[in-house]
Amino acid sequence: MLKKIKVKDARLGMYIQEICGSWMDHPFWKKSFKLTEYKDFNTLKNCGVVEIWIDTSRGLDVNADIATLSQQEEELKVESELKKIEQSAQEAETYVSLQAELITAKKILTEAKGTVVSLFSEVRMGNAIELDDVVSLTNEINKSLVRNSSALISLTRLKNADDYTYLHSIAVCVLMTALGRQLGLEREVIKQAGIAGLLHDIGKVFIPPAVLNKPGKLTDEEFNIVKTHPLKGWEFLKDTDGICDVTLDVCRHHHERVDGMGYPDKLSGEALTLFARMGAVCDVYDAITSNRSYKKGWEPAESIRKMAEWQNGHFDEVIFHAFVKTVGIYPTGTLLKLKSGRLGVVTDQSKVSLTTPIVKVFFSTLSNTHILQEIIDLSKSTDSIDNLENPQQWGFDLSKILSA
Repeated sequence: MLKKIKVKDARLGMYIQEICGSWMDHPFWKKSFKLTEYKDFNTLKNCGVVEIWIDTSRGLDVNADIATLSQQEEELKVESELKKIEQSAQEAETYVSLQAELITAKKILTEAKGTVVSLFSEVRMGNAIELDDVVSLTNEINKSLVRNSSALISLTRLKNADDYTYLHSIAVCVLMTALGRQLGLEREVIKQAGIAGLLHDIGKVFIPPAVLNKPGKLTDEEFNIVKTHPLKGWEFLKDTDGICDVTLDVCRHHHERVDGMGYPDKLSGEALTLFARMGAVCDVYDAITSNRSYKKGWEPAESIRKMAEWQNGHFDEVIFHAFVKTVGIYPTGTLLKLKSGRLGVVTDQSKVSLTTPIVKVFFSTLSNTHILQEIIDLSKSTDSIDNLENPQQWGFDLSKILSA
């Protein structure tokens, strides 16, 4: 039985059918879930949501016996705390500032590019993939995301057209890993998702460079050639020792759509796995935010807005919402104009709302001059967002401002 209750009456053990209000105003990516984690319980109580729908046939009722509630609540609290301790032990790395992690992230990207260039070259020559190098790289990427997810995600956008194929693979690996963390996947599964992202475009090795890197619009015949890369990659990987099913799945199906209009197999709905749905979102986001041989990339926030327009039929709604919570409605590196007339670049996401990111202000449009840089959490500020701005029109190098 469905019942609407006040959040103040929520208890551990209840099954939340729906959180009232916009998905942008709370940190939960799942539409429905059983409230078993004590940290989720605290988040729900403090995120500003007033009401929720619960399903009493799948969890506790608000009028359940108090003694039963207290006992189950205590058991769930202990279980949750044990999970937290175990996770902390697995992830010994601690959070660091964006500026500090950018230094390490740049080194990881430099090494990653060398690894991927070598990997693609070996495949091009018909040699086997060295999976040890791939696993090592994905582990380093995950560690960086644990320390500060904004650093790597922001840096992977900074690629030129000549390096696109290689850096796109790294970027999708980063995004798949970050999205897996947002979805609460197990550590080993997150690693598999990262490997899948790194190898998802390996089939492009078998596409003629003149077609793959053509600066102008592709002909129908050329586009059909490019569309063979998922199958070509899958055919190569399925004969490679140590490649898991997740990698094979993402390689073959990252261009599928939930409405069945994708390729190569025109899968739709439930036929698409979680990882294929993740791959589709991560692949498109990096593609449209990147400079290509035939077009300039869109700014991060504009890309999210465009994808939101396409999501009905193109992307899985739940996965897309989780992805937005991973990178933000205003992703790191987005230039914003505030109501005060100041310009600021997004450095991180606030824990309160997707619409109130953390920004570094550095310029006044009122005096048309640079100002003392200051970090502002818009969820705690009287200032607010006025408009999205194009950094190229202002002539700013936001990467330097982020790392300053």
